[in-house]
Amino acid sequence: MHLRKARDLPSAYDSRTMFGEPLLPHESPLAMPEQSLAAADTLAELEPRATEIKVDGVSERRLFLVIGSLLIAVATTQEMMLPFAADGIGLLDIVLTLLVFSLYGWISFGFLSALAGLAVLLGNGPGLSRWFTRRRLPKRRCAVLMPIYNEDTSAVFGRIAQMSASLASIGGQHLFDIFVLSDSRPDMEAAELAAVYRTRAGSAVPIYYRRRPKNIARKPGNIADWVQRFGAGYENMIVLDADSLMSGPAMALLASAMEERPSVGLIQTIPTIVNARTFFARWHQFAATAYGPAASAGLQWWSGTEATFWGHNAIVRVRAFAQSCGLPKLSGPEPFGGHVLSHDMVEAALLRRNGWSVHMVSLPEGSYEEFPPTVADHSVRDRRWCQGNLQHVRLLATGGFHWVNRLQLLMGASAYLTSPLWMLMLILGAVASLGGAHAAYSAAPAGWLIALTVLLLLGPKLIAMLWLCVDEGLRQSMGGGRKVAATIAIELPLSMLMAPITMVNQTTAIIDILRGRPVGWHPQRRDADGMALGSAVYLCRIHIAVGALLLAPMLVGATVPVWTLPVVFGLLASPLTALITSRADVGDWLASRGLFLAPGAVTPPAGSERSTLMASVFVRRPIGPAVRP
Repeated sequence: MHLRKARDLPSAYDSRTMFGEPLLPHESPLAMPEQSLAAADTLAELEPRATEIKVDGVSERRLFLVIGSLLIAVATTQEMMLPFAADGIGLLDIVLTLLVFSLYGWISFGFLSALAGLAVLLGNGPGLSRWFTRRRLPKRRCAVLMPIYNEDTSAVFGRIAQMSASLASIGGQHLFDIFVLSDSRPDMEAAELAAVYRTRAGSAVPIYYRRRPKNIARKPGNIADWVQRFGAGYENMIVLDADSLMSGPAMALLASAMEERPSVGLIQTIPTIVNARTFFARWHQFAATAYGPAASAGLQWWSGTEATFWGHNAIVRVRAFAQSCGLPKLSGPEPFGGHVLSHDMVEAALLRRNGWSVHMVSLPEGSYEEFPPTVADHSVRDRRWCQGNLQHVRLLATGGFHWVNRLQLLMGASAYLTSPLWMLMLILGAVASLGGAHAAYSAAPAGWLIALTVLLLLGPKLIAMLWLCVDEGLRQSMGGGRKVAATIAIELPLSMLMAPITMVNQTTAIIDILRGRPVGWHPQRRDADGMALGSAVYLCRIHIAVGALLLAPMLVGATVPVWTLPVVFGLLASPLTALITSRADVGDWLASRGLFLAPGAVTPPAGSERSTLMASVFVRRPIGPAVRP
């Protein structure tokens, strides 16, 4: 097949063909009615509408987490209140008490969830989930959807080529279709069409392309457009992000698992971070590998059939999605009105409301994503998530949601609200010191409270280290015990430096949102290497100012509360942290010495020994020619 160059492609093309070949299959429309997100008027309307799905012991698991977190929060808050009440209870004391209660409740829940995850891992061990006892090809057709928005076409279509080759290696080329759903600018069209044409030439799997003239409702609008035009032709759809990649065996496992469980509406996988180059990305890749197993096992342990959806690397039953997930435009302007920004958690709640179960599972390999390369890029993405999660607050009273879905929406918002609460507590402590109340606010807490606080903050990481001691295979794949220990010795103080940076980033994001400044939707930078010192200082100018503000009481002889000193150090050192972690050569240097290693650090090329590991155990069966929709 002769390939034309990008400059030879027509500026306008027929929506059905390109050089005589169909860009899209025949349409198979599927209705996707708009769902109500209105608040319940009565208590009865708050009750879940879906038929209850029984999971043995899940109620007790959730009770353990909720009551345990509350008890720890009450005990720690009571101890913290003792110095506050020494001279009577005032408004400042009450505010600080509420802040302490909220913060301790949050970190307690995370600690107990990780502890439960460790128990699950010790009981079950690593390996393939019980969901995937049969490794076979699915019987029904599945679409693989990759929405893109002004992306690097070579990187995107490189991943598509890998997925196509991996699907073909297990004989799945007649059961899976890949759709590239573009919301890119018109000037990106020629390059994308050229990449489609080039990738099709070497693909046994059908690859289709569609660019929307108008970017309506962002990614959920992009997916909804596909469902309404082509959804009836497919049993399931695997939803990806532009930086996602899944192996053919992993996709086949998910599709066959959905066929075996007709009541399941969605299965979310836990992707592995890959292709990290900069120190920042390698650090988070290592942290996800080391600390992720216990955390994700705990999350799966208590979420049951009400798991959440992360919007990518997941398989969804098309009929269930169309029936349940038509998102309305919220009343009022952005950032709290308009289109639903963080759509995934809302879609999971809507699926569950309509009687479909939603699950989260772990795969041994085959589900991958990339991570932002620098502090600045991570902050941009986090700013978008922050706005979307805060928008969920107005949906907490939506009629018919399961209480666990409401809890997940609240937790998502709380994950960002803890940052301004933390900052407010630090500022109020500094104000109290200046006001002469230093004896109450700067007094060292009781020894047991200090020990408990350290345990709650570092506990999830300590729990993960215990699992690393047990899982020899994982430990060896990360360089062995000594290299892992050395990496953690660097990672822990680095996390302490990063925590106050994240606090300021999220607090300023919330302030912007409350001022009515929506985030918009900008292309995400997925590759970077280094930044100038001046750029780092400018990026962290607010962090430096907040650090100086917290240190100001010392200039007038007041006693600064002891817990503010690590925060101040992290804020004042923030430009250096951003500068060093943005460099790829620092990441390469560490990796060359066996530090910050992770298995599958680079996604394997199709046909490599690793990429065919799961394919080798697949049951192949004769597959006749599929009928195209």
